[in-house]
Formats: sequence, C-alpha cells, structure tokens
Amino acid sequence: MPDAVRIACCQLVPDIDHPVASAAQARAALADAIRAGAQIVVLPELCTSGYAFSSAAEARAVAEPASGPLLRSWAQEAAHTGAVVIGGFCELADDGRVFNSAALVDASGVRAVYRKLHLWDREPRWFSPGEDPAPVVPTRFGKIGIGVCYDIEFPELTRGLALGGAQLIALPANWPREPPPPGRPMPALQLLAQETASISRVYVAACDRGGSERGLAFQGASVIAAPDGAILSAAEPAMADSETTAQRLLADCDLTTALDKRTGQAGL
Repeated sequence: MPDAVRIACCQLVPDIDHPVASAAQARAALADAIRAGAQIVVLPELCTSGYAFSSAAEARAVAEPASGPLLRSWAQEAAHTGAVVIGGFCELADDGRVFNSAALVDASGVRAVYRKLHLWDREPRWFSPGEDPAPVVPTRFGKIGIGVCYDIEFPELTRGLALGGAQLIALPANWPREPPPPGRPMPALQLLAQETASISRVYVAACDRGGSERGLAFQGASVIAAPDGAILSAAEPAMADSETTAQRLLADCDLTTALDKRTGQAGL
C-alpha cells in the first residue's frame, strides 16, 4: 500500500436536460484527474443524470443498471493507471426500482454499489431507499467507506464506516446552497466533513456539484479533510449572487495515518 495517495474531488455542473452530455463531462473530468496523478477520484451525486427531477418517470428514463455502459466507462478510465473511482448515479435495479446510488469502480469493474439510505426532501418521490448498510471496500490504496450527501448528517452511518475499518469516507453530494451556520464562516457540508474526519480520525472526501437546476442552487463546497480535522483542499462556496463552477480538488493523503486513533502524547 503506497504511503501517499492522491485524492481528487471533481466538482461538476451536470445538466438534467442533457444527460448524455453530463455523462461525457463526468468521464472527461475523471480522465483529467487521472492524468493529474489522482489515484482515488470522487465524483458528485447523480453526476450524469442531474438532480431536480420533475417526476418519477423522468428519473426512471435516465436510470441505468450498475452493469451498464456508464460504470463500464469509468472502469475503462480507471484501468489506465489502476485508479479507484467513486461516483453517484441514478440506478435502475433488476427489480425495476430506481435508487440514488454510488458505485466504487476500479480496473476490475464495479466493486460495490451503495443505495442511499437517507433520502432528503423530495427524493422519496423518485427513489426507493436503500436497504443495505453503507459498505467499506478494500482497495489497493486502503479501505474506502461510501455514503451519499445527506448521509453525512447521520453520525451512526459515518461512525459505522469508521468502525468497519474505513480510512477514507468518500461522499458524492448535491448539497443545496444555504447560508453558513451562525458564527461559522464555512458552509455546513465543509463543517460536517471536517467534524466527521476529526471525530473518527479518518479522511473525508465530499464531492459536491455546482451550478443550479430548475430553481435549486447548489453549494459547490467540495472538501477533502484529514483525520485531525484539517482542511486539505476546499472549493469556494457559492455566494448569494454567484454560481459555483466545475473545479477539481487534489490532496496527497497518507491513508495509513487513519489507522492510528490515538490523540495526545503516548505514555501520558
């Protein structure tokens, strides 16, 4: 296992009305991140379909099976260097249900699919809730736990991933724009990532999306946090009169440090 692993968060701006173009954008960003040396790449929630669906039928129309060409294309990009990819997609299950899912993919193909357990706001209109616990997946770089967006507000899920051995929690997100908490300059997503990392002494990579969609503006506050709570890389959040854009975060992380849960000085 290498000492330093380069993690990328590819903050994108999907277009719900053009899913083919959104899928091409995600693959291009993934390829660019890998060329920049990224060994673990995190993409946003629903990064190829968009988020603000108008009906369950619209979500179903763009849903893809985990065995389909979308995730195969991510595996093809990963195979160039042996990278690992975690990204969100609209999943059509074998039984016909539609899920807000995240997949972990490497050169061998799909290693894990997590179906979002905690559906936010109107999401239950379009998606079925997941039924299985959030997974921890062993990779050549270390153990990666997977959640999706709103899941980070449920500490039992993130703590469960840490107790399951996760050294990195990867969190595809579509975080709506909101003012920072009173007295705190950072947006809630960045604060939650920082606090989750510090509490369980793991790395957290939360990859948000930017832009706006059908009246819903997104925060664009992607962040990579270290086990001591330090912010290693963060995107500038949206302001009241501005749009967040696509951008890439990079951070070189020693995932072995997440195996040491001690604080203070040994022997005291």
